[in-house]
Amino acid sequence: MDVTMRWHRVLARVALVLVLVHPFLYRGIRGPAYPWDTTRQLTLSWEPEAILPGAVAWLLLPTLVGLALSRAGLGKKYQNWRLGHGVMAMVICVFAIWHVLAAGRYSADPVLSYLWLALGGIAGLCLLRVYLLAPLARLRRPWRVARTAKVAERTWELVLAPDGHEGLTYEAGQFAWLQVGHGPFSVDDNPFSIASAPSDGPELRFVIKELGDFTRSLGQISAGARAFVDGPFGHLTPIECDAPGIAMIAGGVGIAPMLGILNELRARNDPRPVTLVYGNRAASQIVDGDRLAAMEQAGHLRLVHVLSEPPQDWTGEVGLIDSDLLRRTFDDDQRSTWVFVLCGPPKMLSAVRKDLLAMKVSARQILSEAFVYD
Repeated sequence: MDVTMRWHRVLARVALVLVLVHPFLYRGIRGPAYPWDTTRQLTLSWEPEAILPGAVAWLLLPTLVGLALSRAGLGKKYQNWRLGHGVMAMVICVFAIWHVLAAGRYSADPVLSYLWLALGGIAGLCLLRVYLLAPLARLRRPWRVARTAKVAERTWELVLAPDGHEGLTYEAGQFAWLQVGHGPFSVDDNPFSIASAPSDGPELRFVIKELGDFTRSLGQISAGARAFVDGPFGHLTPIECDAPGIAMIAGGVGIAPMLGILNELRARNDPRPVTLVYGNRAASQIVDGDRLAAMEQAGHLRLVHVLSEPPQDWTGEVGLIDSDLLRRTFDDDQRSTWVFVLCGPPKMLSAVRKDLLAMKVSARQILSEAFVYD
């Protein structure tokens, strides 16, 4: 999904430039085509029914891209913005195809016209899948809230139980989109990493930090509330990798997928060494601290806590997860052979990834998942 989002952003910028420039690249007589000029190679069509749809798309596309680039500063609810973004993109697609088929010289060729119509149909099916087909599938597989509990400062666990079905087939480390207290056709869904493991049973556990919108009401959700799950998604799944060891680097609520991975590793009696570097601002933000300590004591885990604002009696690492800490924690052999799993705030992810690459860790060894694309 990260790769898809990055390509989406790059291609949108490229398309914007090409669309804005292309009207100025045409040279020729503007007027009705000569009757014998069947390919319209000597004149440019200027009929309103051919030009106006293109003008609408030409004006709307910069607006669409501009709203996307400035989304964070608009103060709009993400789910509503996402729906509007998709609908506006589909409107642009319709007007653009209309223009291409009506005014296009070569694009009106039957083979190419079928291509444009097929691509437009695929775009429409994508929206149909997100807002109709997927909700219909979720409607047949509802979930119920089994429990909620506060597990750290401003951090809650949410446990869902399948209602009348076997549950979700997923891999440890993946994430899902949740709708709690809303119907499956609502736009109020949010992506969260799954903090449980397939071996834990059919219930799904999520560890969620209070940040806004839905997350502010976590403490008010009662057991039995209806929920819907769309997933699984993501590739933060190191268990099937053939690396001799696993390095996990988590910041804050980024610990969620790591908990599921650790549970699954223990359930499979995986003999590989595992090191978890877990960064927080304060000790009160550590999630499942006792459980992690028990894993370390049992020899299943090497645990490195990092606090930026530690208490006076703190004996662990202090500061941020930086290159010096990473060099002390992982030796040359580990950096060249282990798989590195990263999850946390965007700035932390970017900094840690750059540090690892600078330490000659191959990009193929790094698994990371971003939920924010700024």
